Amino acid sequence: MKLETGAISVRARCSSAALLGSSCRKPLTSSIRKVDTVSQASASTALTARVSTRNAFKNRIVHVDMPASQPSGQAASAAFADALRGRSTPLGATVLQEQAAVNFALYSAGSTGVSLCLFTDTDLRNGKVTYEVDLHNIYNKTGDVWHIALPQLDSTLMYGFRVKGDHEEEVVVDHCTMDTFDSMQSAEDTVTIVNPGQRYNDKAVIIDPYARSIVGRHQYGQLAQDLNYKHDSVLGIAATWPQMAAPLPSKEDWFDWEGDRPLNIPLDQLIIYELHVRGFTRHPSANVTAPGTYLGLVEKLDYLQALGVNAIELLPIQEFNELEYYQLIPGTDSNYRYNYWGYSTIGFFAPMARYSQAAAEGRGGHDVVKEFKTMVKECHRRGIEVLMDVVFNHTAEGNERGPTLSFRGLDNRVYYMLAPEGQYYNYSGCGNTFNCNHPVVRKFILDCLRYWVVEMHVDGFRFDLASILTRAHSQWHKPSQSQTNSSNGNGLPSMAEDLDQGIMEEGAGVPTGTPLTDPPVIEMISEDPVLRNCKLIAEAWDCDGLNQVGAFPHYGGQWAEWNGHFRDTIRQFVKGTEGPWAAAFAQAMSGSPGLYSQTEPAEGEWWANNGGRKWKGGRAPAHSINFVTAHDGFSLADLTAYNEKHNEANGEDNRDGESHNLSWNCGEEGETKTPSVLRLRSRQIRNMAAALLLSHGVPMIQMGDDYGHSKGGNNNTYCHDSELNWFNWEQAGQDETGYARFFRCLVNLRKQRPELRRRSFMDGGAITWHGAMPGEADWTEDTRLVAFTVSSPSQGGLYCAFNTSHRPKTVVLPHWPGLVWQAVMDTGKAAPYDFLEADDELSQDQVDNARAQMGMWTSEGCYPLLPYSSVVLEAVPEQHTKNGRARAAPQTRYSRAGPAAMQSPGMSRGSPESNALQHAVTSSQPEISSPPAQSQVDPAGPAKNQRQVTGRPRPPPFGVQ
Repeated sequence: MKLETGAISVRARCSSAALLGSSCRKPLTSSIRKVDTVSQASASTALTARVSTRNAFKNRIVHVDMPASQPSGQAASAAFADALRGRSTPLGATVLQEQAAVNFALYSAGSTGVSLCLFTDTDLRNGKVTYEVDLHNIYNKTGDVWHIALPQLDSTLMYGFRVKGDHEEEVVVDHCTMDTFDSMQSAEDTVTIVNPGQRYNDKAVIIDPYARSIVGRHQYGQLAQDLNYKHDSVLGIAATWPQMAAPLPSKEDWFDWEGDRPLNIPLDQLIIYELHVRGFTRHPSANVTAPGTYLGLVEKLDYLQALGVNAIELLPIQEFNELEYYQLIPGTDSNYRYNYWGYSTIGFFAPMARYSQAAAEGRGGHDVVKEFKTMVKECHRRGIEVLMDVVFNHTAEGNERGPTLSFRGLDNRVYYMLAPEGQYYNYSGCGNTFNCNHPVVRKFILDCLRYWVVEMHVDGFRFDLASILTRAHSQWHKPSQSQTNSSNGNGLPSMAEDLDQGIMEEGAGVPTGTPLTDPPVIEMISEDPVLRNCKLIAEAWDCDGLNQVGAFPHYGGQWAEWNGHFRDTIRQFVKGTEGPWAAAFAQAMSGSPGLYSQTEPAEGEWWANNGGRKWKGGRAPAHSINFVTAHDGFSLADLTAYNEKHNEANGEDNRDGESHNLSWNCGEEGETKTPSVLRLRSRQIRNMAAALLLSHGVPMIQMGDDYGHSKGGNNNTYCHDSELNWFNWEQAGQDETGYARFFRCLVNLRKQRPELRRRSFMDGGAITWHGAMPGEADWTEDTRLVAFTVSSPSQGGLYCAFNTSHRPKTVVLPHWPGLVWQAVMDTGKAAPYDFLEADDELSQDQVDNARAQMGMWTSEGCYPLLPYSSVVLEAVPEQHTKNGRARAAPQTRYSRAGPAAMQSPGMSRGSPESNALQHAVTSSQPEISSPPAQSQVDPAGPAKNQRQVTGRPRPPPFGVQ
């Protein structure tokens, strides 16, 4: 027997009744309680079905223009009046003011029937439907949208949908040759699936994708009632996955924004703080009235304001299930695995309910939304923008073994990227891939983003694994029941057209998954007038190796990117790694012009040399989102304390998480009391913080790095709702290490010095590179010293130097007439003298005295650097120094005329330094005073991108960008 591609099971013979059953032609009725996917109807029943189908086509044409207010035949109940036909737009649940009704509209192209399920709170918790209203397959349907309006609907109810249709594992048919429905010849040698990729499940009540809030369990981490979830009469999957529903829209949705407007902070002015809503205030030391909630965050906004950040990037706050992975972690007695980070979305329009005090107190979804809006409003009052980390690359439904929650039960073929046999593409590493560029899906994404901007006042978005949004979608032929013009001569559709036509091999014009030069969804987002002023940030890679950093489709600079090159380079150079890292470090500190300014791609940039060629260059430093650490990976403190990951607490035998971390333990692994190791770690933490906040581009600080939070060497804490992830307010407040003050001072310096926040790449005298001598930068592979000056017409300028050698260095400072150098920052000094700024820790007299003590060096035109240390000095008029102790540096043969005239002979074409740099790097030399071109040598070697065993997928391996 021959099997066609995609066959799941084999049937030796087929019957006319089975074929009729698979054709989805049903008698015209508004109530379909159960759908038999493989009907065993008699011949007479089949004839009735054919006649009813023919009448249905006629009626569909007759009633296509029926008004929304026309009754659709469903009788009234105690909770609502007689049903109306309703409207097909907008999707979701909305109020019809004229009819005093709630309108429900749901897209589902391949379904054979839909019913609206209504719940009371009690019935929802018990897994039972209170009212179920079947939608008429003619009166309540326009095109592929099912709709109904219920007047006088009880506003305390919640809703979901039961969607009926075929399932690929249940609908199987042999190939047959047919002349009519009543005479067939079996073809036993060939079988196939009629509907691969269809996964309708009429036993499940699914969530409206447009639901503005979702109600299920009320408290974070708390199991639902222990019901008999295996029984057909009980909805839900388990106590970790109880039945969920959406509240009805009502007048209670109104919120007083008190004149709140978008802050529209320029991108180049942003200082981002990556923050987990629950983790920020869950620790007992937070001392807030609503720990782990939006309101709890509001209580701690003064800390963020004092830190100086002006944007928070929230880890996912769209509805997800924190108990998705819930199980006892092997090897522990009471530690359970959670979905702590939240990269597994259920409801894209709904704020995470269990991040709210409202849900914890048992109040409805409307109060959850109001609590989120309150948080946004209070952030704006303090000058802080709110950015959302959104996950449009996959959903919580996973692969074919995952739960049916929403999209899978609505139209699996539309919402997910599928192979011809119905399998899920897995570019996300999480089981499925959202079919982002499908016309229906991209409209959904755009509607969602607009909602968060218009209704929730969010300021921008960071797109997780954004490269997936550039991949070509899968496209299937429309269900054959819509093909009504062809017949076999007796007025009925022919069997050949009655059968599903399957997938379009290149429905997007190219094979499914191909990276597109002009991805429709990215173009729509970029050109949308509502989203015009939003921050759009791409994590420009995915879990299948596609990397678009530097050439993500940006449509005139609308998109910034997480810069993984910056992360890798800072780590490599600061720990003193051998190789071309001095040149790469200079590029990173300059805003990565090789990525965002230069139009010629490097040889190793596959995407930029192919489909992304048109997007290479043409952007500014602010399009580089600079970071050294993020939520997944080592914390800043752990980068200096561990050479290897220590993920044993995850219960996966330390197999999960990234093994290539570019970390250095400074001599001893893990916790230590050795003073020399602790001093070195302290300097290294400050060095990386300084590199982050002194660099051009947009810096992003990870929550907790500002006080030295350690995760004990665990670089994949996706599953821990514990102190491992929680912000420790006691440690931050005591600040025994001085890290919190150091971060505050660095942020303040950045905000005060415009030369650190440039809107364009620097050239000429704006930046000059130095080595041990002014203007003589060393770009050889064994150098461990990089210094530079950035000038400011109004403030003189800054001198910054990084010594990543194990030996101390003394640098000669450039001479600027009329100006002297005074110390601002020195990571070789003990706190609080590591940063000379008058505050609660240091008085102005102490600052002046400390600078005067260093005058013995600066007055001679030089400055000492300890091993693994960095310094910042500022040029000030000589008369501004205390008691005239400082004086202008004497002229030396290394001095230059001043900041505007200073050139970098080390970067001149044909110079010995330039020749040495050419030996270290493979790209072309930049212009004079530009940073050196970054090496194209892959420091990680040919290692491939590895996925985690479980948990959150990681970015590409370090150095393989």
